[in-house]
Amino acid sequence: MQKILIVEDEKAISGVLQSILSDELTDYEFVIAEDGLEGYKQVEKEDFALVISDIKMPKLSGTELLKQSLALKPESTFIMISGHADIDSAVSCLRDGAYDFISKPIDINRLITSVKNALAKETLKKENKNLQTENKTLKRKVSKKYQMIGESAGLKKIQDMIEKVAVSDARVLITGPNGAGKELVAHAIHNQSDRARGPMVEVNCAAIPSELIESELFGHVKGSFTGAIKDKQGKFEQANGGTIFLDEIGDMSLIAQAKVLRALQESKVSPVGSDKEIKVDVRVLAATNKNMQKEIEAGRFREDLYHRLSVIEIYVPPLDERKEDIKSLVEHFAGIISDEHGTAPKKFDDKAIEALKALSWTGNIRELRNVVERLIILGGNTVSAEDVASFVRK
Repeated sequence: MQKILIVEDEKAISGVLQSILSDELTDYEFVIAEDGLEGYKQVEKEDFALVISDIKMPKLSGTELLKQSLALKPESTFIMISGHADIDSAVSCLRDGAYDFISKPIDINRLITSVKNALAKETLKKENKNLQTENKTLKRKVSKKYQMIGESAGLKKIQDMIEKVAVSDARVLITGPNGAGKELVAHAIHNQSDRARGPMVEVNCAAIPSELIESELFGHVKGSFTGAIKDKQGKFEQANGGTIFLDEIGDMSLIAQAKVLRALQESKVSPVGSDKEIKVDVRVLAATNKNMQKEIEAGRFREDLYHRLSVIEIYVPPLDERKEDIKSLVEHFAGIISDEHGTAPKKFDDKAIEALKALSWTGNIRELRNVVERLIILGGNTVSAEDVASFVRK
């Protein structure tokens, strides 16, 4: 049960305050201190939801109690009471950090209202603090999810490029095979940029039917096509002030490519079925597993859009080209997967790591993660080379 401290040298007044407030605040326990020094000792000993303190008291005045308590516990909430009220005392207490100042004779209704408001503020403050803690935990989890693991020369080259390009607003085209980690590069660029506080909106261009890609990117107005039962905000508008990541850009239709090109040229988008233009401030990152020069030569991708998107190009090599990273990746995935399963992390012995390095990873890092999960489930307490031979088919 939370507690409220009443610091008052007149027992009759502290008794009345406790009696009145305890009827109103049944969920709180009340503690009485008969002077400022005793009040400070109570504050040292416990965390109170609220302190109600007289100002003129022996041993330690209420104003000194306020200052010393807030120096010790800055989150403390004080309501000050005084029969020697004047504007200077009120201003001084409020300036020193008191929530409110009430003069004697006490207006009971005003006191009750002030106490309830102070407690509501304290509750809100704690909820916000808890929310901030949860958000920090979530951010740590998200950050861990998108970590780039490894010590290979290829990965270090990518990290160096990310560090250089992140601080600019230059568009980046990320190339490489499926499962190699292109999404991680995009998140690293966003997280290290000045836009990190803004949204990062991801669009998988290959997963959206060609007839819906325009609506997905730019939004639509009600009635613009069958099924458009209400207005919809597009991904470009959702990403305003942040980053949009166009994954598998090579699979986008030529019509949508023309619209994206216009959006990049003019920093404006038009929802499907509308003549209205919406100004957007968006950094564009794109990724593809295709050979874009061949796509351009075959007429499947616009060369002018390619040049707009590839101000900087970052190539993510396949896992087979950086096998020295496998040990670090296995340990990283083992920790994450064990957390997800609620089990103690399993270790992979050196021979198991060497056996994994000897394999060809056509599915790249994504395939390796799946194999690690399989070995954690099916392998021994320490995953061995025998487990790899038994449970990994190549």
